[in-house]
Amino acid sequence: MPLALLALAIGAFGIGTTEFVIMGLLPEVAGDFDVSIPTAGFLVTGYALGVVLGAPLMTALGTRISRKRMLMLLMGLFIAGNLLSAVAPAFGVMLAGRIVASLAHGAFFGIGSVVAAELVAPEKKAGAIATMFSGLTVANVVGVPLGTFVGQAIGWRVTFVVVAALGVLGLAGVAKLVPDLPKPEGVRLRDEVGAFRNVQVLLAMAMTVLGFGGVFAAITYITPMMTEVAGYSDSAVTWLLVLFGLGMVGGNLIGGRFADRALMPMLYVSLGGLALVLAAFTLTAHNKTASAVTIVLIGALGFATVPPLQKRVLDQASGAPTLASAVNIGAFNLGNALSAWLGGVVISAGLGYTAPNWVGALLAGSALVLAVLSATLERRSAAPSPVIAGATPVAERAQAVHH
Repeated sequence: MPLALLALAIGAFGIGTTEFVIMGLLPEVAGDFDVSIPTAGFLVTGYALGVVLGAPLMTALGTRISRKRMLMLLMGLFIAGNLLSAVAPAFGVMLAGRIVASLAHGAFFGIGSVVAAELVAPEKKAGAIATMFSGLTVANVVGVPLGTFVGQAIGWRVTFVVVAALGVLGLAGVAKLVPDLPKPEGVRLRDEVGAFRNVQVLLAMAMTVLGFGGVFAAITYITPMMTEVAGYSDSAVTWLLVLFGLGMVGGNLIGGRFADRALMPMLYVSLGGLALVLAAFTLTAHNKTASAVTIVLIGALGFATVPPLQKRVLDQASGAPTLASAVNIGAFNLGNALSAWLGGVVISAGLGYTAPNWVGALLAGSALVLAVLSATLERRSAAPSPVIAGATPVAERAQAVHH
């Protein structure tokens, strides 16, 4: 794998850290700005919405410049947003900083996926995408716990300064290591938008929303589930999330490796396994050991879908993949928001803290149905029409009679 992928992974590490570290620092931020915890939660919601909106917006704005230059500009935006959060004098300013940083998220991963795929041979594209996304998965194992520790021990503002420094490192890496690949000739914004007329692109994005949404239906409510149902202490939740992150790292690498060999079978296995494990979590959540093992499996199976889904979008929008790739990153965050809301609905309905696991299982199962549908449609479109095939001999016989 080229060294340029390391630069992309470093950028992904910083982005992953800033996205998730805020969840562990909400009490400190809320106390500093004298706002409630639910109000401080807008820092999470605002970031997610910024990713969904920023992915197509920033990608569209960057269609006139090279991908390398756009990646550098996005890292600059990421640095500025985190520095603004670090020095924010009021809650509204910090929220603005979070949104500024989030605007870089979807476009960086979307454009980065295209660049990563172009740096390697066709049979290694999913592996290259997985290498870049490894920065995001490792962030959940290393960056988020360390960032939370630093924020609680020294101050949450220091955490965001450190994240901004990671952005500087990522920017330098992109500038030094990523080649200035030529833009595809004749590809305009109109062509990028036209990719969304392809039903296979839309199906892949729907799989992204539902499949990864299944993961976050359960993980969003992991703290009350583990403390109230499994019997873990509050302090143990951090290490359970590290286990989830380790599962993500392994699943991402496995998904990238096997998606290059058999993409759709990889999706069948990961989505089907995810649906089964999430359903089983309603039972295993009542046991400490079983719940810990299940959390690892959810992380592994959930993130095993990421490289094949991202590659599926790139393959189906091959003529103009940049915008579709970025929008698919927004689809991951849309799935997170949708599933978190649905999980809250079933808990509020009095169905218990394990009820979101059923929501997740249904979402992942729905994604599997779409994967089968997508493959079926693809096979049908590739098969020769029986009408046309049967018409040829008739035409030949008619021509023979004529002669």
